[in-house]
Amino acid sequence: MQLDVFLKSAAYKQMIMTDHYFKFSPSVILLPFLSVLFLWIVFWAGLNFHLNLETYGIYPRTFGGLRGILFSPFIHGSIEHLYNNSIPLLILIAALRFFYRGQAFEVLGYGILLSGFLTWVIGRESFHIGASGLIYVLVSFIFFKGIKTRYYRLVALSLMVILLYGSMVWYIFPDVEEGISWEGHLAGLITGFAFAMVVKTPEYKKIFRYDWEDPDFDPTGDKFLERFDAQGNFVNLPKPEEIEVTAEILTTTHPEYEVIYDVAANKYIIKRKLQP
Repeated sequence: MQLDVFLKSAAYKQMIMTDHYFKFSPSVILLPFLSVLFLWIVFWAGLNFHLNLETYGIYPRTFGGLRGILFSPFIHGSIEHLYNNSIPLLILIAALRFFYRGQAFEVLGYGILLSGFLTWVIGRESFHIGASGLIYVLVSFIFFKGIKTRYYRLVALSLMVILLYGSMVWYIFPDVEEGISWEGHLAGLITGFAFAMVVKTPEYKKIFRYDWEDPDFDPTGDKFLERFDAQGNFVNLPKPEEIEVTAEILTTTHPEYEVIYDVAANKYIIKRKLQP
């Protein structure tokens, strides 16, 4: 009986809806793995075929440099550069796909384009390459979006991301480290924040185990809460209403009827006996 009531409750329906949003699928592993694998293939091809891929990076405020908006995230200058970007991409893309499944490709695709364009606008006159701009997009989006939703799982994810990659914020400032594109990092941070504000996600709601946890709960008529006064003290049931059972009723109703006490209604009632 209790299981049947729970299955019909609002809490169960909310739990099913929430679990639907955070359902594991093979793409949670395949998407980050294939993305990083593609970066390594591009790097390997550039080394083995002596391709000067750096010239396909973003060169700010030039017409030819616009092509770098598409190509720069897939080009890296050294194996150390590629390795440093690979691990964060694996973690962040997997988190994005699992927790924001419906928005993952939107954030990745438009994140590359918008952060690349901002880098083209504000960057120094040099080739800007690497996937670090996309990493900043993902860190910024996951952090700010989780805080904005205020849903406990996404807030926990935001805190985990900031714990792992919070120190990256220093690299959006100039002259922190030689040879990095701080403009690309800043562009990624701005892009991720903008996406966190405008990209729509489901209305995540806290699961209420009990009806009285719901802010819209109306205690009027609740039999359990009626047992407590305004200070929260338990009060005894009022004396039940007495009804007069005349000899005539007992004579005419016996043995088909019986007098019982209804706790919910707090009164005596006459009911027909159940036939064995």
